[in-house]
Amino acid sequence: MARYVGPSCRLCRAEHTKLFLKGERCNSPKCPINKKRPAPGKGPRERMKKMSDYGIQLREKQKLKRMYMLLEKQFKILFTKAERMKGITGENLITLLESRIDNIVYRMHFASSRSQARQLVSHGHVRVNGRRVTIPSYLVRENDVIEVQEASKKLVNIKESLKQFSRSGVSPWLELNPDEMKGKVLALPRRSDVTELADVKEHLIVELYSR
Repeated sequence: MARYVGPSCRLCRAEHTKLFLKGERCNSPKCPINKKRPAPGKGPRERMKKMSDYGIQLREKQKLKRMYMLLEKQFKILFTKAERMKGITGENLITLLESRIDNIVYRMHFASSRSQARQLVSHGHVRVNGRRVTIPSYLVRENDVIEVQEASKKLVNIKESLKQFSRSGVSPWLELNPDEMKGKVLALPRRSDVTELADVKEHLIVELYSR
């Protein structure tokens, strides 16, 4: 499957915000957003042009799409599914994005970034309800049990990532036993549970696709 292979920090600079694509580096002084570096292709003194309504909607979609490391086709498939669900389309979209197994692996601190989590899933290091899952777009359900394969519990990257659990814990809709490298989805997340996306205006994405 196609995927973005360029520099991650360039995407953050393009969106003028942290997308948390590189784990601990995003919280360090090395982050280009902390250094207030300009957007790619822009000079440090170049003035920002006023964006049209379409431009604002597009940037909001790009920000959310890039945060979850999805390409346009993958993102549109999820949006279409969110439209068909009961409830508010924008909130449904956030729930679907958060329910992807690669995001769950990231939220449970088995990986320091979503790209690393996607690699763990693709390489068969993760099980859901006792069965190995190798598709990053797999959507988990309430009460699903996610765990690291027994042979993979020795991986240094996973052990290092789990250190973050003692500092920040996990989302309230998840449960984690770091010693067993095993967790559970207590409930599917509501929009208010995803505090990392507090600045995302999902209604603008709905307006963009409704054009």
